[in-house]
Formats: sequence, structure tokens, C-alpha cells
Amino acid sequence: MRKACIAALGALALVVTAGACGAKNDDGRTHLSVWSWEPSMTQVIKAFEKENPDVVIDLRTDARYDQLITAIQDGYGQPDVMQLEYYALPQYAVSDQLEDLTHRTDGYSDFYTPGTWASAQLDGNVYGLPMDSGPMAFFYNDDVFRQAGVDASKIRTWQDYYEAAKKLKKIGVSITSDAGNAGFFDAMVWLAGGQPFTTSQDGHVVGINLTGDHGTQEFTKFWQRMIDEDLIDTSQPMWSDSWKKAVGEGKIASVFAGAWMPSLLLSDLPGGAGLWRVTQMPTPHGTETNAENGGSALSILKSSRKPEAAWRFINFACHSRQGIDIRVDGGAFPADNMTLQDKDFLTRTTITDSHNTQVPYFGGQQFNRVLAQAAQHVSTQYEYLPFEVYARSDFGSTVGQAYEWANKWREWRQNYVKMLRDPEADKHTPASPGPMVTIESGLEQWQQDLREYGYNQGFTVNNN
Repeated sequence: MRKACIAALGALALVVTAGACGAKNDDGRTHLSVWSWEPSMTQVIKAFEKENPDVVIDLRTDARYDQLITAIQDGYGQPDVMQLEYYALPQYAVSDQLEDLTHRTDGYSDFYTPGTWASAQLDGNVYGLPMDSGPMAFFYNDDVFRQAGVDASKIRTWQDYYEAAKKLKKIGVSITSDAGNAGFFDAMVWLAGGQPFTTSQDGHVVGINLTGDHGTQEFTKFWQRMIDEDLIDTSQPMWSDSWKKAVGEGKIASVFAGAWMPSLLLSDLPGGAGLWRVTQMPTPHGTETNAENGGSALSILKSSRKPEAAWRFINFACHSRQGIDIRVDGGAFPADNMTLQDKDFLTRTTITDSHNTQVPYFGGQQFNRVLAQAAQHVSTQYEYLPFEVYARSDFGSTVGQAYEWANKWREWRQNYVKMLRDPEADKHTPASPGPMVTIESGLEQWQQDLREYGYNQGFTVNNN
């Protein structure tokens, strides 16, 4: 999941020492180190410690993957428990960094949704318990869309979305923003039925085919058209202050995001309360299919000297009714089937803010019902690379250059028009933005980088 967790990957050490820490501290209680950015984790820990007085949780909320990799390489400072996004989990599992939980989870498969349970496994073995999920949904400012004469709830296809974007542009609004986000790109390719990456069951053989995969190419052509016609804002990264300002002012009208989005909209854009709605994702041809955008599991590091206490904690947080309810009340979207079918969950119309106030952010809409429906249509065919963390870090310097070029081109056009209209302006033509860079050309470079990286890391790489 989410905005705090994209980081560069260093070479992953395959042998990890247990470190110098003992199982118990001077107070006689077992101290567990947990790295998690989940907002409700503090409340989960309080409830767990109350039921397990022999265990103390030391929580770190600002940790990133690069810091985990450094700790692994150094051989000390690793957490006992780490929150891992589904895309990142295979990378640590294939390099033997995670505790195999298969023997502890017999009978757990029916408890979780198929997509999340599959995402916590590699080669048929379980390496984490699903915390949450992120089935994609279309979040939109209903007020802005209606100003443009568009009922966003009726948008079903990418063509519908394109036509709506043109109407929004006429009133000076971008339908959405994308400054080149690898997670978003992957999710949209997934939505289009793309399978650019394949990974063998054991994670040691990979296939990388971005330029020949149909779903990747279908989304690339669609999104390039949106960029070329200046229908999306490519200058403001999601969650940046400028992005929040533009969304709050109605200059950016919608977001494709995971089902974790409601609590973040409330916390980052409280002024939008009552204006926003959510509906199903538009798809290439209007079919009912969906993808995941985010979601994570709690895993136990193999280096932990406290695996029993660590298991008790992740089982409480991710499998007990109490732990799940605490997280869902805090805005997490569940990974378990029982919650997704619960009437109180489905009929909820408010989100609880930091002051424990119930806010009808979506204007009284039963938003969880929409999101639960979205979860039912997630395809389970998409595969991550076993070095996905590196892949996403490399996206910006390859495919991301197409967004940078689009920004330069837009600035050049604006300066050129200004020069023509201003009689006192310097009549020298503005400097060229340079040779055109497209998503397609960026994909070629990304593909080459990934193949080379995989080969250099000892993977067998297939090019088709």
C-alpha cells in the first residue's frame, strides 16, 4: 500500500544472521519489533498487549523497504514482524528472508479472499497473513462532474472515461492526475488483462514482456492518448501538497485507487466531505473485471528469535475478529470474507475521523457495498516479479520520463502561445523540450533494465 513505501532496492543478501538481541528484555517480557505504517496498528497493539501481557510490541511506523534491505545486509536491526505489500512479499520470500507459515495456517485459505490469500504465497507456501486488500475503484467528485454535465456513475468503458475527460477539460478540470506511478501503471495493466511478468512457482525463473503483452499495450495506447490530449494532470504526484490543493479546489476531479482510499480522502481532503462518490472501475470494453492496487500482509522475518510471539501477534492482527474489527473501524479494507459479507460493514455510510466523529464523506452512499462488489471481480491472473521493489524504483527513470517530457511539452506550448499573443514579448522561440518520449519508448527501456537486472541477480530470464 501506500504513499510511504516506494523505495530503491539494493542487492539482497541471502544469508541473514539472527543478530544480537535476546528473546526477553530485563523486564522479563518478550519484546517484539514490528514495522508497520498501518494507521490503526497502535490500537491493535494495545488490544493485543492487554490479552498478552507477557509480550511488548515496539512499533516503528516510518520504516521503508530500503531500510529493511540495509538491516538484512548488515545482519542486525531487522524487525521480527514486517508489513509487506503484496507486490514486495515475493522478493523477500524467494530470497529466504521470511518464515514459512504453511504449517501454522492449515484451514486458513477459505477465511481470506482468493486474491489476498494467493498474494501471501510463493510456490504453494505461506509467507504472511493478509492484512487488507485494495480492489480498485473509481472515486470521484460528483459535484465537479455534474458541473461538466457528466454522471460519473454511468461511466463503464475507457471510451466513456475519455469522453468525460474532454467535457471536464472544457471547464478547466483534469479528470485525474498521474505523474508516473509504477503501482498505478501495474494495476491498470492488470485491469486490462495484461500479464507482462511471469514467475515460476519457486520464483527463480521470470518472464518479462512489456512490449509484446496485449494488456500492457492496450493501456499504454489509451493512457498516451489521454496525455497527448492534455486530459490528465501529469505534473502533480499523488499525495503531494500541490495535488491535495488541486483536488480540494476541484481542479482534479477523480482518482483510480484501491479500496483503502476512503480514510485517506477524509484525512487529507476533509473539505470534500459530502461531495465525493465511488463506483466501479471503467474497463477497456465494459466487462466486469478488476485489479488490486495495494494491500499488504504481516510477515515474520526468518531472522527473528521470537517466532512464537510473532505468530501470536500477526494471528491476532490479521485473523482474530477483534484485530480485524479494530483495523476496519480505522478505515482499512478487509481481506477476509466474513467482514466483506457483514451487513453492518456493507451498509456503513460514514467514516470515523481522528476525533472519533462519524463523517458521511460519500454523501450517505453505502460505499463499502460498492467496494465489496469491486473485490468480487478481481482477477487472480496477474503476477509480480520476485524483484518487484527494484522494478518499481526503476520505473521513474524509464517510463516516468514520458511524463516528464509531457510536462516540458506543455510548458513549451504555453510559452509559445504567450510569445505569439504578447506584442512586447521576446519573439525568440522557446527552447525545445527535446526529442519526444512516449510511454512506449519508456517501456522498451524498462524492459531492458529489468531483464538485465534479473540476469545479474541470478534469475533465469525468459523474454517472452
